Amino acid sequence: MREMRMPSSTDERGTPVGRAAPGSGAAVDRDAIGSSLRLRSVGKYFGGFHALEDISLDVQPGEFITLLGPSGSGKTTLLNMLAGFYGLDEGEILVDGRPIHHVPTHRRGFGMVFQSYALFPNMTVAQNVAFPLRMAGMDQSTAERRVAETLEIMRLGEQAAKLPTQMSGGQQQRVAIARAIVMRPKVVLMDEPLSALDRRLREQIQIEIRELHQTLGSTILFVTHDQGEALTMSDRIAVLDGGKLVQIAEPMELYRHPVNRFVASFVGESNLIEAEILERRGETLTLRSASGHVFHGRARHGASAGRATALLRPERVALSAQPVADGLPVRVTSALFLGEIQRIEAVSEAGEHLLIRCADTSCARLPSVGDTLWAGWGADDCWVLS
Repeated sequence: MREMRMPSSTDERGTPVGRAAPGSGAAVDRDAIGSSLRLRSVGKYFGGFHALEDISLDVQPGEFITLLGPSGSGKTTLLNMLAGFYGLDEGEILVDGRPIHHVPTHRRGFGMVFQSYALFPNMTVAQNVAFPLRMAGMDQSTAERRVAETLEIMRLGEQAAKLPTQMSGGQQQRVAIARAIVMRPKVVLMDEPLSALDRRLREQIQIEIRELHQTLGSTILFVTHDQGEALTMSDRIAVLDGGKLVQIAEPMELYRHPVNRFVASFVGESNLIEAEILERRGETLTLRSASGHVFHGRARHGASAGRATALLRPERVALSAQPVADGLPVRVTSALFLGEIQRIEAVSEAGEHLLIRCADTSCARLPSVGDTLWAGWGADDCWVLS
């Protein structure tokens, strides 16, 4: 098999799009970089129901974007509009600066991976992967070489002669991905492709998809309702709710600095503390909770007086068995050992509930229900929602 070249580029913010593996010596292949996508005020109606409303999004060439949201948020509808399965009711979609919303699905040149594998049961793995090449009229020798390369990339080289019914779910999904990328599309759309797999296999294929993205450099739009999956795989995550784009950000920014209660609650576990703002100095706010506990948090924008909601992630809470300065006394209501972490639920005298996740250590004792502990956190651990 010929050497695969790996793209290396940056977007307009200087963020790496793809790079050669360390020590590979692979040169830049500019043709492998994916297309840019631009959505401008996109909307979709189903009867009188506004399924998508004023969606605007810029995707850089070679970027991995995840569309994340609960059921009914509009993420799959948006993907189907990009694929051309649904027509556009409002706005426009551009690929590399050219409008495509009037271009038929089969002429858009996108790769598509569905939740169901959608493989031909009477065809072998190699025949399934070769199908798009045959439809495109590629000559047999070139097609055979392309199929062999693609199967090798997806670690399916030894499975070429098997039928889909002779393979596991994970192997079938690899075949579906291989079929989607065999034409080397500049854009690949993935609609919850891992939802039918068990946890260990899902995590394994997440890594493989990321490696594939770095190898081919295609622009990928990936739909999921799994927050962990989105945080693991994405360059940026677009969160949708009720047909609207709520926030788009890099995974760490999204997790640490959500824009509102919905994003804070939907992306990861969270403690949301209602408090009164006592003072503001720059980005640092002094707050007082219902129990009278005074603590500090950060905010880039927002009020300097009145009420506020503070986000405190469970892993940012420090626990002590002894009273500590500025600590909040809490009573343990639940304590679970989950292997690498302890998951503890506690409540203050004023009825404020806290979820705490502590790394397990050799000397750590799992608290008992009814124990009194002192919870503490710093300003950098607490984000005040705007």
